[in-house]
Amino acid sequence: MPRNSASPLPPEVAARLEMLGARIRDARLRRKFRQVDLATRTKLSRSTIEAIERGSPDTAIGAYARALWVMGLDREIDLIADTALDAEGAALEYQPGERRVRVRKGLDNDF
Repeated sequence: MPRNSASPLPPEVAARLEMLGARIRDARLRRKFRQVDLATRTKLSRSTIEAIERGSPDTAIGAYARALWVMGLDREIDLIADTALDAEGAALEYQPGERRVRVRKGLDNDF
């Protein structure tokens, strides 16, 4: 019986997970693996592989990563939330006028 998510995902996020699952399925098929073969290699259950390929948000991210690793596709995980690619975050970080500046006190020559 499928579990219900604590809160539903925004539709665009759910669609991205479904696309990821479809790409994982395509990669499995190109390698001529059956679901049971991928399950054996990843040490996951076949039902977990099915959930990954559906793009289930209830499936642990580690299961997705393990499936990608077995097929040699895990290197691209480094690009997820890479700060070097986060243009919006960089723009927010360097907004003028939002920085706090400490004013230095003048030196007192009183000894």
